[in-house]
Amino acid sequence: MSGTTSDAVTIRKCEALEEIHACFALQKEVWKFSDADLVPVRMFVVAAKIGGHVIGAFVERDDEKELIGFALAIPGMRNGHCYLHSHMLAVRQQYRNGGLGRRMKLYQREDALARGFELMEWTFDPLEIKNAYLNIEKLGAIARRYNVNQYGITSSPLQGGLPTDRLVAEWWMKSKRVEAVLADAPRAKFECRAHIDVPAEIYEWKAAATTRTQALAVQGSNRERFHRTFAEGLSVLGYERDEHGNGRFLLGEWGEGWQY
Repeated sequence: MSGTTSDAVTIRKCEALEEIHACFALQKEVWKFSDADLVPVRMFVVAAKIGGHVIGAFVERDDEKELIGFALAIPGMRNGHCYLHSHMLAVRQQYRNGGLGRRMKLYQREDALARGFELMEWTFDPLEIKNAYLNIEKLGAIARRYNVNQYGITSSPLQGGLPTDRLVAEWWMKSKRVEAVLADAPRAKFECRAHIDVPAEIYEWKAAATTRTQALAVQGSNRERFHRTFAEGLSVLGYERDEHGNGRFLLGEWGEGWQY
């Protein structure tokens, strides 16, 4: 598959070992993990060899290509069906908020569909408002599973010392829902049966030791609500942000036939 180029950014698969090493270095730069929490170079290599992929976003600097983002995915199996699990996606700080993350996900989708995958999954922190909006509203993923403290307490300051609770994003890449979202076309309506709120202040609360208990309280309350609403058969089908930056998950019934 050829790379895609826009605004001087080229997105393509990483193949050379030095490109894999650049992904490893960017991982450490973005998440600031301790060595024990880092995904090793060998795992990046294995992912590309066993049916996953390592995708890089590059800009040209002094006649050389500089890596500014990457996505790492591995194949998975559940209930007898194969899917692609996107484990990491990173963008260097000065290139964020310009749509590069979405472009990389679309390249992942193109590659996955070309190789016969119809489902891609990844996990995301339900307290991260911008990321949740991207996943649900800009990509068309849904969520109906919640993992408590999936990775344990990590060394990344981005987590703020909180448990690593994660929602599982399901991206049914050939569904009518996803195709409508990506085409910016009207999507199927649903009745909002429940909503779960995330305050805009959550980032400040996580960052400071004096207010971290407030962030932990929001996480705990929302965790209980996700478990309850998922047990009732509801799924995250929408996401809203208000003028103050607050986020809201919208939950409804996942209609038959929406996956395919």
